[in-house]
Amino acid sequence: MKIAIATDQFTTVAGHAGKSHHWFVYDCRRDAPVPQPTRVTLEKAQLMHYWKDDGPHPLDGVDIVVAASAGDGFVRHMQARNAQVLLTGESVPALALASIMKGEALPETRFDITTALCKLKDVFSRY
Repeated sequence: MKIAIATDQFTTVAGHAGKSHHWFVYDCRRDAPVPQPTRVTLEKAQLMHYWKDDGPHPLDGVDIVVAASAGDGFVRHMQARNAQVLLTGESVPALALASIMKGEALPETRFDITTALCKLKDVFSRY
């Protein structure tokens, strides 16, 4: 199972997943230690906010996406790519991953004004 976690400069779980440049991608196996993440840095054109779906994407094949916030358009876009989006108030990527691997609920999200702005933008979104 591949899990991608949006980060702020590879430190904390990032909000606004559609504009997140830095991702940890974990290729997890049942009954195996959690591997070190692959660091993925997206260029502006690769951010889901701008992505044109015109070819392969660095996050293709991810099963779960984790972020602190995401707009409805991002969630729909990732669902179309067969990825489930989980939002969390957990700021430490390793702790968020550990909760998922244990089957535990993630902490509730924090308020993020960008989510409200994204909801307004999503009214007019292409996806």
